[in-house]
Amino acid sequence: MFAIIGIVILLVMVFGGFAITGGALGPVMHAIPHEMLIIGGAAVGAIVTGNSMHELKVLGGGFARVLKGPKHNKQDHIDVIVLTVRLMKILRSEGPVALESHVNDPKSSSLFAEFPRILGNHALTDLICDTLTLIVVSSGTLEVHAVEDVMDNAMKTHFHEFHEPQHAIQNLADSLPALGIVAAVLGVVKTMGSIDKPPSVLGEMIGSALVGTFMGVLLAYGIVAPMAGRLKQINDQDEMIFHCVKQVIIASLHGWPQPLVVESARSGLGHAFRPGLSELLDAMRGR
Repeated sequence: MFAIIGIVILLVMVFGGFAITGGALGPVMHAIPHEMLIIGGAAVGAIVTGNSMHELKVLGGGFARVLKGPKHNKQDHIDVIVLTVRLMKILRSEGPVALESHVNDPKSSSLFAEFPRILGNHALTDLICDTLTLIVVSSGTLEVHAVEDVMDNAMKTHFHEFHEPQHAIQNLADSLPALGIVAAVLGVVKTMGSIDKPPSVLGEMIGSALVGTFMGVLLAYGIVAPMAGRLKQINDQDEMIFHCVKQVIIASLHGWPQPLVVESARSGLGHAFRPGLSELLDAMRGR
């Protein structure tokens, strides 16, 4: 929503300011469709050339995420801490056999069913279940640092894929000014082919060519680059929930008291999603 508001403000200020200072919008509006055909077409061609079908799909998803915002809210972070703490409590008090039924088939687990939004995040659920399955099948013989290394590697791979759309959008932003120059050069070539025309006609043609440079720069630095920056913010916020899971599991394996386990996971969250310690402990007690 804020992305749309920002784009509207941008367009109103740029074109409104141009009109207020005496600029004629008619020639600009007339030239924009033709220049955008060149710039947009070249940008689409470059994106298709430089990406696989998988990356093209996630690129489209990246633009959608800019509009939707972070996937998880404050309650989701509370829920994932509560869920993971309860799973580790089952492992500690009832043993690996009792835990196995929950992590082997989380969709059939009564415990996971209490947290449908967490269950809907397949990457997050896989991190929880794969790590705990590894602990179950090893019968508690794994060293804590080995489990931490495995989790770090899994998250690193996921985060790398997670950031692919942001890098692609940023690359697009970097290329748009040059594509605007391409459109402008073609406009100048067209103008030079009509050099015998009256000055008024030549002026209109040169102005139309310059609109290409204008649109390339405006799109790059006014719309696409800010969207790439916003997507990075969203990615960073959505990564926090994975670190919550890791912190609970590793701290529990170290044998820390439950309040300290909860605090270690809570304290790593950004202020926008960090619950109070009392709020989190109340959630642990089922209040």
